[in-house]
Parts: sequence; C-alpha cells; structure tokens
Amino acid sequence: MLAAVAMLSCSQPEMRHPKWAYDATIYELNTRQATPEGTFQAAEALLPALRENGIDIIWVMPCQPIGVITRKGTLGSYYSIIDYCAINPEFGTRADFEHFLAEAHKQGFKVILDWVANHTAPDSEWTKNEGWHYRDSLGNLMVQYDWTDISKLNYDNQDMREEMLKAMHWWMDTIGIDGFRCDVAGEVPTDFWNWAMGDLRQSHPDMFTLAEDEDKAQELTETAFDMYYGWTLHHIMNDVAQGKQGVEDLWAYFAKADTTIRPEAIRMNFISNHDENSWNGTEQERMGDAVELFAAFCYVVPGMPMIYTGQLSGNHHRLEFFEKDLIDTDPAYAQADLYKQLNGLRARNKALFSPEAGAPMERIACDNQKIFACKRHKEGKWHSNTVIAVMNMSGEEQRVTLESGETFQLGPWKYEIVER
Repeated sequence: MLAAVAMLSCSQPEMRHPKWAYDATIYELNTRQATPEGTFQAAEALLPALRENGIDIIWVMPCQPIGVITRKGTLGSYYSIIDYCAINPEFGTRADFEHFLAEAHKQGFKVILDWVANHTAPDSEWTKNEGWHYRDSLGNLMVQYDWTDISKLNYDNQDMREEMLKAMHWWMDTIGIDGFRCDVAGEVPTDFWNWAMGDLRQSHPDMFTLAEDEDKAQELTETAFDMYYGWTLHHIMNDVAQGKQGVEDLWAYFAKADTTIRPEAIRMNFISNHDENSWNGTEQERMGDAVELFAAFCYVVPGMPMIYTGQLSGNHHRLEFFEKDLIDTDPAYAQADLYKQLNGLRARNKALFSPEAGAPMERIACDNQKIFACKRHKEGKWHSNTVIAVMNMSGEEQRVTLESGETFQLGPWKYEIVER
C-alpha cells in the first residue's frame, strides 16, 4: 500500500503556478464604473457578493493618477499613468486602497493590479529623464497607434528598467498585492519581464501574472507569466454567435493552440472585458442569444474564466472609457446566478482545473455538425472527475446522438453539462 501511494505521488505533474490559482475565477474590477461613487471605499461593499458568487481573484484596473496633458475625455484613460507609486484621488486615498486590499484578503480573495509598463503619460516625471522614452528626430515624445495621451518607454535604458522594477516592488512589498495583469505585454521586451518577474518571485513565490497578449504567449509564459489572453478564441466565439464560423473552427483553434502554446500556460477565457465592452460592443451586441452558452463554454474548455464588471448585475450598454458611466443593474440581463453555478462547478470538479492540475479536453464524436461535444476526465488518487458538455452552436433547435448512444434535444444556443 505504501509503495502504491508513493508511485501515485511521483506520477503527479509538477505544479508551476500558485496552488490557489488552479480552480480560480478572475474578476476585472472597473472601479470608476462599478459603483455610483466610483471609489475603493464603495467597491469594498461589493466584495461579499463577489465572494459568495465564487470569484477568487480580483484584477483591479490601473488606479494611479492619470496625466493631464493630451488627456482623453474628462477623466482620462486608466492607462495614461503619471505616477506609478500613487493612488488616483478619483478613487480615494492610499489608505482607502489598503483598506480595500486588506478586506479582500480577509474574505479570501487574491488581488492583482493592472500594470502599464509600455508607456507613461506625457506629463510623467519620467519624461524628464534623458533616454527613458522614445523620441522622434525633433525630440518630441512618441505615441503608439491612436493613443495620443501616452508616451512610449524605451527599454534600451537600464535606469528606466530598474525604476520600473522598483515601482513594481513597491506595490508588492509595501502595499501587498498578489501579482500583476500586464497591459500590452507583448510590446515590452520579454527579457524585461523574465528579469522583473524572476526578481519579484524571489520574495513573492506565490505571485500571479497575466499577460495581455497571445501572439507572444509561448515566450511570455515560459518563465514570466502564468496566464495569457485567449483573444483568438474570443473572436471565434463572436463569429460563431454571428454565424460567420462554426464548430469545426473552434476545434481547429484548439488543435493549433495545443501545438503552438506551451501546455502549462493558462489561457484566460472571456466573453467581455473593458476593451471589448467599450469599443466593440456588449456581449449582447456581439453574441445575441448565445451569451449564456459562451459564458458556460469559457468554463468547460481549458483555461481560467474571467468575468467583467457589470456582467453579474446585468449591464448591457457600452461603458464610456474616459468618463463616469455607471453600470446597469437589470435583472433581465443579470448573470449572477449563472456564474455562481459555473463557479461552483469549476471549484468542485478537478477535471476543469487549469492546465496540469486539470484534464485535457477530448472531442466526442456525434452525428450533428452544429454540436460542440467534449469531455474532460481527471483520475485522482481516490476518485475520478468527469465533465461532458454538449452545446448547440446554432440558432435552431438540434437533435444529436453521441458516440455513446446518448441523445440530446437542444434548443437554439442551449447546452447540457453533465458531471460523472
């Protein structure tokens, strides 16, 4: 018996992420729009309901002061930071954030901060340091894309790199956050992330990191990042909901991802976030009647599901990005009950855990091309976990027979999830 137990123990895969992250669900907090007050003090009152819903990680959008020069709109972009080690007075004081963080930790949450390492506001003090930013031939600060309220940092400058790491340490060592979601991570040299995250993990081995990138996911998740954005999958979900792609396109995506991105990397699965909601439309606009199906889909397929501010309460309008614009609370669109069920499923069924702690996804053969049918099976020491999902990826009612002989009758955009 002892020998058998030892053999089972040795066969377990090496865990490379924080233990608490494997069954976690992440929630993106848009502090400005989450409450009428738009402050951390007000957001603190949301924590019990979020915890009751089954959320584990809170990703706080940038909360530092915003630049004034070339500011967009009245309040400006979260991502135009003037001072990395300060709190935007719009959201409260440092004491307010620390109280929010302490209460979140007390209730069992981990909290990660959105980190903007690619650029600063043009009126940041950092722009006074020679060589810290890119400049054109006339010496003017350079921007990217249509981000006219930012100035791109120059990672050829070692002094700037040191100061960036110092600022990240301040948030972890002094304030006590649990990690970072890193904005446009692929635009920052990977060697910086490897160096910075490696240094931070020496004193914070359980920190969690999310890269806003997919194109460079293979190299970014080698050592620096735990999780990457599932942008391609997100866009395919939108297309399937709109009739532009289908079941085979979803399976083709997974086949490619399985061969191009390291298997232990966690994919973040989502149907909305701050960019998608504000610039490309709400999930209702993009997915119509398929919203609930794809919400469930994000839990069934490998990765970690993400919930954006407003999805639980029923927000169904595009939130202004540079202005105050409170989320809707509308029972007709609220998904709190749905997500509570899905979070419970993920927490109790080890087959759905992230990468090496969970199970790979297998395709189940069936007789209907409109049906996405999959199985995830996890053998444990004392018991096994199995989840089977049968999902109608169409706007018409479908009847399907699986290879096992089981038959399902599914309405438009409906699904069945079976635990065994």
